[in-house]
Amino acid sequence: MLEKIRQDLIRLKNAERAKNAQWFFQTGPGQYAEGDIFYGITVPNQRKVAKKYPNLTFIDLQELLSSGIHEERLVALFIMVNQYQKASAKLKKQLVTFYLKNAKRVNNWDLVDSSAHKILGAYLLDKPKAILYRLANSKNLWEKRIAIIATFMLIKNNLFDDALAIAEKLLNDKHDLIHKAVGWMLREVGKRNIVVEENFLRQHYKTMPRTMLCYAIEKFPPYRRVQYLKGLI
Repeated sequence: MLEKIRQDLIRLKNAERAKNAQWFFQTGPGQYAEGDIFYGITVPNQRKVAKKYPNLTFIDLQELLSSGIHEERLVALFIMVNQYQKASAKLKKQLVTFYLKNAKRVNNWDLVDSSAHKILGAYLLDKPKAILYRLANSKNLWEKRIAIIATFMLIKNNLFDDALAIAEKLLNDKHDLIHKAVGWMLREVGKRNIVVEENFLRQHYKTMPRTMLCYAIEKFPPYRRVQYLKGLI
């Protein structure tokens, strides 16, 4: 089955898109995704491949997640998301344990954003959230992004406290990908409860990274954005 997946992906390779992806996802020396290899396959096509193999075993999923090919890792995560949505309580726990074991292999922002809230976030809806704080305190960029993006599922269910607490922990992070992720989640909070978002912003907007603030206030009326950007709140 693993070989069939790989053959399917190879047939979909596109050299020009691969070249663009190498640049877009910053795979050069010293960049956040240094050494990542792309086939140049569109996301819809990767989802189609994932749907063909709904019952892939953890052994094969591990092989894909350990791959140096970006699309193999993303297809593995799409399969896991699909499995999670139909899984028993026991299998959901196994998938989450497996996901956390491989968190450092979920090592680009699209990989995190396609999976963290749909697997880890969904699992934690009615459970203690301590793992999110452990991930937020990690030195690993991707574990920190998983921590904040996982809260998206909580936010969608109008559970804001942990999202805001994780956001506060990450306010002083140095990486732009964390700034963007935190700002995005704050914006999602605001879509559901603008009062909650603005209460948080009033406490922190003058010291949070500019990119984070810009993402957080992106949907605000123009005059309100100006007030925040000029420190007039």
